[in-house]
Amino acid sequence: MHRAPSTELTATSAVELRRLIGARQLSPVELLDACIARIERLNPFVNAITATCFERARDEARAAERAVMRGEPLGLLHGLPLGVKDLEPTQGLLSTMGTPSLRNHVPSADIELVGRLRRAGAIVVGKTNVPEMGAGANSRNPVWGATGNPFNPNLNAGGSSGGSAAALALDLLPLCTGSDTGGSLRIPAAKCGVVGLRPSPGVVPNVRKPLGFSPISVVGPMGRDVGDTCLQLAATAGPHAGDPLSHPLDALAFLRPAEVDLSRLRVAWTEDFGLCDVDPLVRRAFRDRIAAMAPLFAACDEVRFDLGDAHRCFDVLRAEAFVAGLRATYEKNPASLGPNPRANYEMGTRMGLADTAWAQTEQTRLIARFQRAIEGYDLVLSPTTPVSPFPWTQPHLAEIDGRSQDNYYRWLALTYVVTLTTHPALALPCGSDDNGMPFGLQVVGRFRGDLALLGAAAAMERAFAGDPRLRRPRPDVARLRAPDPRLDSIVTAPPDDPRAHTPTDGAAASAV
Repeated sequence: MHRAPSTELTATSAVELRRLIGARQLSPVELLDACIARIERLNPFVNAITATCFERARDEARAAERAVMRGEPLGLLHGLPLGVKDLEPTQGLLSTMGTPSLRNHVPSADIELVGRLRRAGAIVVGKTNVPEMGAGANSRNPVWGATGNPFNPNLNAGGSSGGSAAALALDLLPLCTGSDTGGSLRIPAAKCGVVGLRPSPGVVPNVRKPLGFSPISVVGPMGRDVGDTCLQLAATAGPHAGDPLSHPLDALAFLRPAEVDLSRLRVAWTEDFGLCDVDPLVRRAFRDRIAAMAPLFAACDEVRFDLGDAHRCFDVLRAEAFVAGLRATYEKNPASLGPNPRANYEMGTRMGLADTAWAQTEQTRLIARFQRAIEGYDLVLSPTTPVSPFPWTQPHLAEIDGRSQDNYYRWLALTYVVTLTTHPALALPCGSDDNGMPFGLQVVGRFRGDLALLGAAAAMERAFAGDPRLRRPRPDVARLRAPDPRLDSIVTAPPDDPRAHTPTDGAAASAV
């Protein structure tokens, strides 16, 4: 089989890598070895990948190569190395959720999302870093430490899918998973210059959420471009009884969304949805990009929104989910929860039935208001995050443009207000801000319009590629440096780092 320089291989799109494997022009073993070499070289700068299973992955890559040579049917992801966000249980591989109580937890089975990816032929290489229990948009936790931004490891990579986004941006792996409640796919994708898709609820079954009928939390794909994101989506979409919102659909349709003529699209845009705090630097960057891309569309209009009390609505619905998921843990040992999960749980316990009934009703009203505001438009554009990446030593953002934030996640409002609408949304790389950091455009599709959104995003990606103001930025690997130890609270490998531990059941697991 074909052999190519490892850097060239790791920078190749997942779609092209899969084509080369199927054509017997690339060995899955060669690809895996290139990824492992790049992980070993670059991961120490950003701490994106935590627990790994390299030897098991090598066994699976050899089996994948034999299947190719025997002419066996191959799955959509056959032979592609994969990173799994460390909120998803993975068979035989340390799965901590970044919380000390799961420091030695090695599941005996894959969760459905991971099982689908493996059945499609993906090879799990390792886990990607998260905030503790996924609470927050700064991927640091007391088990693995912090994930740095690939463009500047002193700054944060976003969260909660921050490890996945950083790994993709540095070409450590061709595919990584994510999940999203208030923006956990979109925010890290924007901060690291990759693509993150929040699908409509039920497109990809989320069997991990404790409230099965809630549309707030979803799982979804991340990729370096829209095509790679579609590839993973096609391998994971479709119904499963573990998620009662999932439904029958044509998963393979996601492989090739219909070609979209941007000149026929009517696009609405907003800097802040009428209620989100946004830094002036981000407002300037967003306006500059709107001016640059407006000629691509049939119409590109600023639209005003009235989304009611979206902040309180999200507070209640988020807290409700934490109460459902953490009650047993909290009642047994509150101290075992980190400050963010505990804050969400305790917020929920102070609420009553009247609060949850109001929040459900307000979300319904909010969805109706959103539909009225975007009537006649195909897409809504906004910034994805309100600020440029800040140091990961700050647990969260306390202030935006001189205005204090009510809690640790209020600064995520640009994405969580879209969560409340249940519309599909995608973070699309769109040049750099005045600080030289990636700028992510939030592209919101019509109600249940996932396919149309992906088609439009692919067309925008192609159009942006020719404009240095709009095309995807790439980190300069030659300029990567370790986080500056003079910064406060720098911790890249805590004293009780589980890399020094052996899984209690002896299952195959290791870490870089």
